[in-house]
Amino acid sequence: MLLLFLSSLSAMIPFSSPSEVQQNPNWWSGSALYQIYPRSFKDSNGDGIGDLPGIISKLEHVRDIGADALWLSPIYPSPQEDSGYDISNFTDIDEVFGTMSDFDALISKAKKLGIKVLLDFVPNHTSRKHPWFLKSIDRAEPYDKYYVWVDPKEGPNGERQPPNNWLSVFGNSAWEWNEKRQQYYYHAFAVGQPDLNFRNPLVKREMEEVLTFWLRRGVDGFRVDAPYQMFEDEKLRDEPLSDEEPNQLEHVYTRDLDETYEVVGSWQKIIDSFVEKHHTDGKPLLIEAHSSMPRTMKYFEVGGIPFNFDFLHPLNKTSTALDFKKSIEDWLEALPEGEVGNTPWVIGNHDFRRVASRYGEDGNRADQITMLAMILPGMAVVYNGDEIGMVDTPLTYEQTLDPQGCNAGREGYFLKSRDPARTPYQWDNTTNAGFSSNSSTWLPVNGNYKNLNLASQKLANISHYKVFKALSGLKKSLVLQRGSVQVSLTTDNVLAVIRRSEDRKIVVLLINFSDKTVEIDATATLDIPEVLRVYTTHVDSISVVGFTVNCTKLVLQKTASLVLV
Repeated sequence: MLLLFLSSLSAMIPFSSPSEVQQNPNWWSGSALYQIYPRSFKDSNGDGIGDLPGIISKLEHVRDIGADALWLSPIYPSPQEDSGYDISNFTDIDEVFGTMSDFDALISKAKKLGIKVLLDFVPNHTSRKHPWFLKSIDRAEPYDKYYVWVDPKEGPNGERQPPNNWLSVFGNSAWEWNEKRQQYYYHAFAVGQPDLNFRNPLVKREMEEVLTFWLRRGVDGFRVDAPYQMFEDEKLRDEPLSDEEPNQLEHVYTRDLDETYEVVGSWQKIIDSFVEKHHTDGKPLLIEAHSSMPRTMKYFEVGGIPFNFDFLHPLNKTSTALDFKKSIEDWLEALPEGEVGNTPWVIGNHDFRRVASRYGEDGNRADQITMLAMILPGMAVVYNGDEIGMVDTPLTYEQTLDPQGCNAGREGYFLKSRDPARTPYQWDNTTNAGFSSNSSTWLPVNGNYKNLNLASQKLANISHYKVFKALSGLKKSLVLQRGSVQVSLTTDNVLAVIRRSEDRKIVVLLINFSDKTVEIDATATLDIPEVLRVYTTHVDSISVVGFTVNCTKLVLQKTASLVLV
């Protein structure tokens, strides 16, 4: 009966409509967020590049898998020196993706389907081709102070040198000489991405107006890119060498400065004011925070919601059940009161290897990570393609476009490039996996698309797609929305996550991290009923969905993962 209740519950979840008074100020709590990489999702015009009309044509897929919201990676005008994160206009659409009318059509259709739409907000820098930067080079007021410009330092022989030892995320010096202005500009990322000067009130106001522009177009929230890089030490002090990584620096003067939180808090106030004025659902600021735990938690204090990236790094395919237990518990214990339901557990994204490649391409481990993100309290964040178990695409150095990979050269590009996880979505087994009618695509389609694609997984008895869809339906149940959470080990190799509601309903996730079959008495070790039903399981499981199991003598095959209700 419980299984029937949970499956019927997902079909009865009411969709929101733009005309409704603010119904849900925290809709993201307990939701599933689907990241779309626009260049690789669906090409509508045959140029080999994904676009907004292509996304519109596939919105039913987002709704079908049970995602509550989608997040679009950058769609703004850009020279594409860093895959669209080098923005030349924050308030328009790049023509390669379509038009503003296409964007409005996407918002309209998404709302009709009950899907929230979040945008990537990239405040740290612009493109070097942005009009602000071109005017800044010319020292035209007020743009002369929009960026971080510094005079050169004189070397021992009178030669020109950068002002300090700061390094770019992509390697080499973070300072680039501009001959016309006769100064260095700072770039935390690529040379083509000069950092904005957030100590300038005019810059802060410009970015506030960017947020307001998109709020007025119907955007439901933002994912904030690299806010931890927004401020740098005013004294320009050299950073000390890292004790852990050779040839790297301890980023004590270029990351996580206190001023960052003040700015993020001011953005949340603007958003909250808009929500109150227009009586809309809440609109979150999801924060990319690759920071220490205390620094990460500080975003909650100012209204932001930091991502939990532990499933991407440091956890990996060699991590043990104890490693996962400690990581999850450390996060839950560090959360401020009342924030448990707001955690975005990230399964994958455009900057990391795909989950199936990070944890093992047999599929079992990838399903484990999805199950964890879905069963734990908070938001599950999935990268497009991970719901069908897509894997990284092997690329040559000549095929590499990512500046992080290109800068690493032929010897290091394979480890550094993010392109293998950015290749086109595999819809079916037709030409180019149904992504594009063009003979070539901006990045090559993975050659495994004939067998690994959405269409075939829809027809299969069990598949990554069906596991994901079952989990997203379960996530909407009251026990996962409001229930307590317990993280335990039944043996050294078996991790358990138990969710309980006040009306005694229960959901149990069991994961065997070993390569051997084990038998456990889950009833005794976890205080759960002797008999439960299999709600879903990994793709290669011997357990059958819908069948009951004896929890006192529960057999878990190697790398098994089971959800019991």
